[in-house]
Order: sequence, then structure tokens, then C-alpha cells
Amino acid sequence: MGLLKKHIVRIIKVILVAAVAVTIVALSIDYYVEQNARKYIVNPDELTKADAILVLGAYVFPDGTVSSMLNDRLSVAQELYEKGKADKIIVSGDHGQNDYDEVNAMKSFLKNEKIPAENILMDHAGFSTYESVYLARDIFDAKKIIIVTQKYHLFRAVFIARQLGLDAYGVASDKHDYGEALMKVYRQREIAARNKDFFFAKFIKPKPTFLGEAIPVTSDGAVTDDDSK
Repeated sequence: MGLLKKHIVRIIKVILVAAVAVTIVALSIDYYVEQNARKYIVNPDELTKADAILVLGAYVFPDGTVSSMLNDRLSVAQELYEKGKADKIIVSGDHGQNDYDEVNAMKSFLKNEKIPAENILMDHAGFSTYESVYLARDIFDAKKIIIVTQKYHLFRAVFIARQLGLDAYGVASDKHDYGEALMKVYRQREIAARNKDFFFAKFIKPKPTFLGEAIPVTSDGAVTDDDSK
């Protein structure tokens, strides 16, 4: 019985040491991603003109109303567009199902703010931050982009874009208080997401779920419209 207890204690110690090691590695990668991207997150006045403003998707309600986070992202993109920071806006999000559509809601929001439809390109297959950035490069042929999302998310998005060879800058869209409890959950999830995308963007570089024909960012936004819309 004494030998069994010693064996169990040894196993527990190994597990604890491994858990501590994994935690240290994960937090180190999290820190590396943030520090690597930090200098590219700027105020709008510091930006020179880019090929496009890339707005990353977020939750859309069943009636097509955008969530508060997405509202703020789109509002900042509108401000940047009106300041002449880019002539085109790419709205990238999840439109993988007929009954859930982030990108048309995003485009409708911007059109309602008097941004011409021809200057709004939709990426219907932006199922993740990595895929949104990859498609901005390989489908829309953008070279220099301004990424808009909340700051907690922006570090990772800019890091991915830079690793994929884009001249990328970020502008934070934290216009409101989204709630400390919610942001705590998002920040915790972001550690895992940064670790995943660190390996994706730096080493693995997998292709996105969908990769179709090129649509240069200079194109009329109508070419990205749904046939059914």
C-alpha cells in the first residue's frame, strides 16, 4: 500500500509540473503575440492610406441587428473611411448558414451610414480571425490593411496579418463598456486563441475553409453580393 501511495504521489507531482510548464508556455506565447503587435496598433491620425479597412465580424441578432461590439467596429470603420484612410472596406464574418449572416448585416449598417455599396466588399467565409486575414490577402489581394476590432482581439489580428506578410495596422473600437464579466471571459479565451494562431500564422499557415477566385480590393463591392439578396 505504501508503494502504491508513493507511485500516486509521484504521478500527481508529474502532472502538476506538466500543468505549470504548459501554463508558462501558454502565457509566454500570449505575451509574445501582444508585444509583437503592440507597435502597430495606432491612433487614426497616425495612419497613412491603406488598400482597405478590414472589419472583423461579431454576433448579429436574428433580426439582423448588430451586437454592441460589432456596432462599435463598424462605427470606427466608418470614421476611418470618412477620414480617407482607405477607399474600400472589407467586412469579414460568418455566413456559413442561410439563417446566420454577419456580413450582409455589416454591409447594411455601413450603407445606412451613407457609405457607397460599391466600396464595401463582403467576405462571407471569415469564420475565424486567421481566415479573415488570410482571405484579405489571397482573395482581395490587399497589401496594406487597417484592422478594426476591440483591443483585446486586435493584438492577435495584427500579429496574424504581419506574420502572413501584410503591412497591417490596427485601430481599437472600444467605444463602450461591454461589462467586466464578459470581457474577463473574452480575455481568458483570447489566451488560447493567441496560442493557436501563433502556431497557425508563424509555422503551419493552413489554408482557410474556402478559397475561391481572386476579387481585387479595387473591385466594385457588388461582385461579393449574394445572388439571393
